[in-house]
Amino acid sequence: MTVITEPRPASGGSAAAPKPQYRVTGRRVLRSESTKLWSLRSTWITLGLGLLFLVAFGIIAALRYRSSVNSGRQLDPDFADATTLSLSLFGVALSQLALGVLGVLVSAGEYSTGQIRSTLAAVPRRLPVLWSKASVYGVVALAIALVGAFVTFLIDSGILSSTPAALTISSTGVVRSLLGATVYLGLVGVIGVALGAMLRSVAGAISALVGALMLLPGLVSLLPVSWRHAIQQFLPSEAGQSMYSLHQAPHTLSPGIGFLVFAGWTALALAGAAWRLSRSDA
Repeated sequence: MTVITEPRPASGGSAAAPKPQYRVTGRRVLRSESTKLWSLRSTWITLGLGLLFLVAFGIIAALRYRSSVNSGRQLDPDFADATTLSLSLFGVALSQLALGVLGVLVSAGEYSTGQIRSTLAAVPRRLPVLWSKASVYGVVALAIALVGAFVTFLIDSGILSSTPAALTISSTGVVRSLLGATVYLGLVGVIGVALGAMLRSVAGAISALVGALMLLPGLVSLLPVSWRHAIQQFLPSEAGQSMYSLHQAPHTLSPGIGFLVFAGWTALALAGAAWRLSRSDA
């Protein structure tokens, strides 16, 4: 009887299956960061709050203005020069905090949980992680701001029609201002990502964000008038506000220059985050 035997590997063990080779590409890093962003419950909650602040406070401001006009009472000094646009963007100050804080959580949150080690092990070059986080979240914040700004304005234009503040979407400068507010809020989200990656602390990055956007203007207002006028217009919050102002006030930047200044602040924050990420251990 003939016995047929199968040849065995020379090593004496089973032949190892070839391992698939995966290349780290920009598209794959973007997809990874997008998956991580949408898998967090805090993303949905904070984005919802950012949209709610923008829409709800804009509508409340318009209703309050309409009530004052209908009652025949003297308008509040804060509403003396109000327009449909300024009232619809009344919630930008609170919405920027929600979107900025989520940007911080997108980057600094990985340091607090230790997940950043796995991320950087998968992407050894490191900097693509930062660019992907900033790009993915910047687009998301931009989309939320775009929907919120235009929806609020359209609702407010119906509430305020036939009032001194009435404007329509076709009024001069309205679309430009709404787009300016959209870009501003999107860039605030990118700055949040950059601060989180640079400081690697959720509390520290949020403090820096709030200080830059809300506390710094108050400190500058204590300076002599000549100094204040020269410095204040270049602060992040003031440059951002000039991006969506319908009319240029004295000692403020034009919308185009305001965008360039705010984009410069954003680039500076990203440069600091890139330097920290490439120079120090996770």
